[in-house]
Amino acid sequence: MSSRTDPSASVDALVSPEGSLEVLSQHEVNRLKDTSRNGHHDLLRRCALAVLSCGSPLDDSKALLELHPGFDIEVLQQDRGIRLKLTQAPADAFVDGEMIRGIREHLFAVLRDLVYVSNEIELNPRYDLNTSEGITDAVFHILRNAHVLQANQHPNLVVCWGGHSISREEYEYTKDVGYHLGLRGLDICTGCGPGAMKGPMKGANVAHAKQRTSQRRYIGISEPGIIAAEAPNPIVNELVIMPDIEKRLEAFVRVGHGIIVFPGGVGTAEEILYLLGLLSNPDNQQQPFPVIFTGPASSADYFRQIDQFIGQVFGESMRERYAILIDDPPAVARAMKEGITRVTDYRRQQNDAFYFNWRLKIDLLFQEPFIPTHKAMSKLELHPQQPADQLAANLRRAFSGIVAGNVKDHGIRAIEEKGPFQLQGDPDLMQSLDELLRAFVSQGRMKLAGKAYNPCYQLVT
Repeated sequence: MSSRTDPSASVDALVSPEGSLEVLSQHEVNRLKDTSRNGHHDLLRRCALAVLSCGSPLDDSKALLELHPGFDIEVLQQDRGIRLKLTQAPADAFVDGEMIRGIREHLFAVLRDLVYVSNEIELNPRYDLNTSEGITDAVFHILRNAHVLQANQHPNLVVCWGGHSISREEYEYTKDVGYHLGLRGLDICTGCGPGAMKGPMKGANVAHAKQRTSQRRYIGISEPGIIAAEAPNPIVNELVIMPDIEKRLEAFVRVGHGIIVFPGGVGTAEEILYLLGLLSNPDNQQQPFPVIFTGPASSADYFRQIDQFIGQVFGESMRERYAILIDDPPAVARAMKEGITRVTDYRRQQNDAFYFNWRLKIDLLFQEPFIPTHKAMSKLELHPQQPADQLAANLRRAFSGIVAGNVKDHGIRAIEEKGPFQLQGDPDLMQSLDELLRAFVSQGRMKLAGKAYNPCYQLVT
């Protein structure tokens, strides 16, 4: 339901932990306070504001900060642990003077993960973040610290990708698919935002209630640079904030047992390229991993364009790694259930963990954080004279840069200062890329906050 509260209305509050950080030692409290005071304070402030603005129509982090310029957050010490002092926090996060419980859980999950990454990962010499093994180890420990990894559950986690700004028909379709997944005992993991990230959870929630499923998991995985544009939806009951987009993507494929892709835009294309790049690695050829592209009949052209782009750029073999099922939620759920059964059998044969896919080979090229500066974007190697997985990695970075220019604060400011990113490469590949991006624009998939889309990129041959 919509709120009648002025979106810029604010309140001051003291908030105690919920869901995370309830039991802390004095040493841990001191580290929390240190992290909130040092260079991580601005990051904590921006992520906390996004969580507190759950339900806001804004998908522009810069605009959100401008709407609440006086917002601030401070960690206070008390005998029983900590409290958060919030100054000029969005009023919609409270009811009758009390913070909504789910928002409070998300707020402390953000604090938990930002502090853990800062103190236990980035400053810990045991994690070599310059190696593939070290990065995977860090991803594992961040997820374990957030209690996402559960050893006593059989494979049943479906990762759902798709756009945060989709049509009403597409949103209702994602709910229908989620409903049929939930009826079959499957849990949902998404990027935690609105649109295609909320719909499957909402549908599965109804189905789980019908099936009297007591342990319902709606996992949301985000990262600081994008959370302001995709604040956690209220159905998420397990939230984890990864330090960057690359670790977020790795978390999805390590914990998920299958992936469903709904209609989206550039961010969804980025996720598709990341996934197909991994699956094209020879070391992953024998590993079952069900991937389904799906949407209502009105989305057929979107998936036709994606499928055509993949065929033109990578060849027919890449198209064998996914199935396209249009306008048939029960068939999607049945296919995913069957695919996860194959995953279960394979993991048993290999004596591999159900809760974390250790055997999936992920090269460093897919793990190293990519900072989309104008220089870095212009130097991307966008040509077919390279292995398929390497080309997929470079294209993924190009799409990641466009996402940054669209919705991330640092990307928006870079475009305002220096103009559009310049992408250059092979003429045929650039033509295919141009056709895909133009299709996104014509279909309204690059539109933000109700405004006409002004491209943050230029293609150069």
